[in-house]
Amino acid sequence: MKLAYEQAEISELNGEVPVGALFFDEGQVIAVSGNVSIANHDPSGHAEIDVLRKAAKIKKNHRTGGTLVVTLEPCVMCMGAIIQARVDRLIFGAYDPRSGAAGSAFDLSNSSKLNHKVNVIGGVMDKECKALMQNFFKSRRKN
Repeated sequence: MKLAYEQAEISELNGEVPVGALFFDEGQVIAVSGNVSIANHDPSGHAEIDVLRKAAKIKKNHRTGGTLVVTLEPCVMCMGAIIQARVDRLIFGAYDPRSGAAGSAFDLSNSSKLNHKVNVIGGVMDKECKALMQNFFKSRRKN
């Protein structure tokens, strides 16, 4: 989670919402990313999507499996990509009660209507990840 947190800090320095992610498989980190929506003019440029794209290219397979670590509970779009990639495990930092789709506002990770279930571990470094997001938005409101 510390490496994902560092990616979130880099995203913030680049003017993005501070969310960071990493993907690992068989004990090795394969890809890291932060949000790139603003830089890439891409509404799908969330850290989770970007890191899954990188991992899929490296693995030469759209079904990445593996473990995704992200500083914020994924939204519906990102959970859709996580399910399509057949990610085995999702580890996230801060819960997102407004739009989190791994158990907070929605639970796509364990839906009986979908063909893949994701093992979810939430709240890792929750306080730090939550504070990073809150401080970012607090500073934006002041300006």
